[in-house]
Amino acid sequence: MSQWSQVQQLEIKFLEQVDQFYDDNFPMEIRHLLAQWIESQDWEAASNNEAMATILLQNLLIQVDEQLDRVSQEKNLLLIHNLKRIRKLLQGKYHGNPMHIAVIISNCLREERRILAAASMPVQGPLEKSLQNSIVSERQRNVEHKVSAIKNSAQMTDQDVKYLEDLQEEFDFRYKTIQSLEQSDKNSALIKQEMLALQAMLNTLDYKRKEVLSKIGRVIHEIDMLMSNMLTEELLDWKRRQQIACIGGPLHGGLDQLQNCFTLLAESLFQVRRQLEKLDELLTRLTYDGDPIPVQRPQLLEKVNFLLYNLFRNSFVVERQPCMPTHPQRPMVLKTLIQFTVKLRLLIKLPELNYQIRVKATIDKNVSTVSNRRFILCGTHMKAMNMDESANGSLSVEFRHLQPKEMKSSAGSKGNEGPHMVTEELHSISFETQVCLYGLTINLETSSLPVVMISNVSQLPNAWASIIWYNLSTNDPQNLSFFNNPPAATLSQLLEVLSWQFSSYVGRGLNSEQLNMLAEKLTGQQVSYNDYQLSWAKFCKEHLPGKSFTFWVWLEAILDLIKKHILPLWIDGYIMGFVSKEKERILLKDKTPGTFLLRFSESNLGGITFTWVDQLENGDVTFHSVEPYNKGRLSALPFADILRDYKVIMADNVPENPLKYLYPDIPKDKAFGKHYSCQPNEVSKPSDGGGKGYVPSVFIPVSKILNDSTDPPSPSDLLPMSPSVYAVLREHLSPTVIETAVCCKLFHS
Repeated sequence: MSQWSQVQQLEIKFLEQVDQFYDDNFPMEIRHLLAQWIESQDWEAASNNEAMATILLQNLLIQVDEQLDRVSQEKNLLLIHNLKRIRKLLQGKYHGNPMHIAVIISNCLREERRILAAASMPVQGPLEKSLQNSIVSERQRNVEHKVSAIKNSAQMTDQDVKYLEDLQEEFDFRYKTIQSLEQSDKNSALIKQEMLALQAMLNTLDYKRKEVLSKIGRVIHEIDMLMSNMLTEELLDWKRRQQIACIGGPLHGGLDQLQNCFTLLAESLFQVRRQLEKLDELLTRLTYDGDPIPVQRPQLLEKVNFLLYNLFRNSFVVERQPCMPTHPQRPMVLKTLIQFTVKLRLLIKLPELNYQIRVKATIDKNVSTVSNRRFILCGTHMKAMNMDESANGSLSVEFRHLQPKEMKSSAGSKGNEGPHMVTEELHSISFETQVCLYGLTINLETSSLPVVMISNVSQLPNAWASIIWYNLSTNDPQNLSFFNNPPAATLSQLLEVLSWQFSSYVGRGLNSEQLNMLAEKLTGQQVSYNDYQLSWAKFCKEHLPGKSFTFWVWLEAILDLIKKHILPLWIDGYIMGFVSKEKERILLKDKTPGTFLLRFSESNLGGITFTWVDQLENGDVTFHSVEPYNKGRLSALPFADILRDYKVIMADNVPENPLKYLYPDIPKDKAFGKHYSCQPNEVSKPSDGGGKGYVPSVFIPVSKILNDSTDPPSPSDLLPMSPSVYAVLREHLSPTVIETAVCCKLFHS
């Protein structure tokens, strides 16, 4: 079943989440019509490869054209209209930046997988629940409502200022008219009456000036209160959501809404600033005793400038955290001399700023790091922000060619700490710029979330563990000394993040039973998720009991195994994976002989094994577990083919496949049939081999079970097979099928 088909079967609350991230950037109609084609493309790789992204965009448009031809024949007018509009939109938006649509589609597919994983969980995780708090949603709506109200108030005040200007012009005209009269005329009753009217007009003018200043003051106060409270909280929430998304959590939306709020507030403040300038202009033409403008205007202008400074400073954000294109799902881990990308946005989108703001990138600016390692950034480290590169027209800049380079230490050689020291060092990528607008000059600075610098790809797993732990444990964006004394993490939150590693990296998250097994492996006991606090050392530094590796190294090896060798089987949900030997026997003991399950090895890094239940002649139940398959063996033979072709020899009996039903009772071929590479060849003549008379050969995994499990294995039980064992195979299988065999030791109980 395609991923999109699974999405369509979700409950309405999950479908609403899906609806939130499909818009004109990637319309849902295209996702629906081209579901299988979209899921068969590598959008993740294309998001960091412009040539590949260009080809995929062209192919996407071709696919849309084919759909247009199809619906045209069906005379579906509405769909024809929508597809034409969508094709024009896609071509217009992404023709100059094809990698952007690859990023969008990759993110959408990833978010679908995360939602599917969340839907399979019995309860929503604590982190995700906090991010979808109804109070937060209500605050977002309140912010948008207040920003709109402030904009309307500023526009209404514009009308008041215009009325005040008209009133003052009328006053000036009437005053100058009286001044032009002869001295004799000035004593007339008519003139005196006109003077009284002029005084009344001045009183009205004074009242209106005070009223306008009062309204301007209220608008400034409302902006100040909104910025100090709700808008600041919204920005902090977005930054926290970004942290969580970086470690595999839900995609962080809301930046466009924040941009709209910041831009409207900036426009309102500049509008108020123009109103105060107009009042200053009116002041130069007319003032009087008790005039409120010279008293109140300087204070109001100072407050407006202060708010503009703060608004601009808060609006300069890192939209996409530093990430190596080679490892798009491991952001904030950077390797020396390898390019990384990072994107910044100014949330105040004003046309006057397009191409006027140059951003400079530096590393560890004015920051004291934990170690003596020092870095510089090579490549293009200064670029102008513009509205042309982003599909949504935001004012942003993306650095694509930065490389960190380690400086030599004072001793003349590079810093050389242990592997954990290196991966626990945090560094900061900083960005600075200057905005000059309407007489204001504002210096802006922002920084990325802490990054880990590695010099060898073997350090990547532990570096990623550091990124996970930091962003799980704190919302402080710049605590570079965090690992001097790393805090413990709540087990329930950590397990949720571990499930995200699977849903984001290999397409399927973990269920409660799988998480229970991980919890027991981390703690060595059955504990309450909500109360247990797990230390950083337990997660990533201390070896598992009786093992030569840590929990995280073990888990990361499993992720790598799934990604490279057994991904389709994992996504289909046929790999139980995380189940202890004790638990698997409990599950299998009452099942039909030949029932098996797949689990990850607890003693071997990156290994997967299968265990099946059998019944002896006396009725006793016995279990067999094959020696784990690692990535080396799976590179030679697909795992689905291993399950199909696996044979067992009991003493001198006929070789047979003992694997009948995938737990609990799914026929093996029904579960894995679609993943078989091909059906085994029947007996072939040499001439059928297709080249130089050779008979085609295949690999068959074979095991021999000893009669007495306590006896040590003899050379004939190991590779290569003994002549007698091979003779038995030749008797029952054609040479075509069994030219080469791969033997696996079995644990018999």
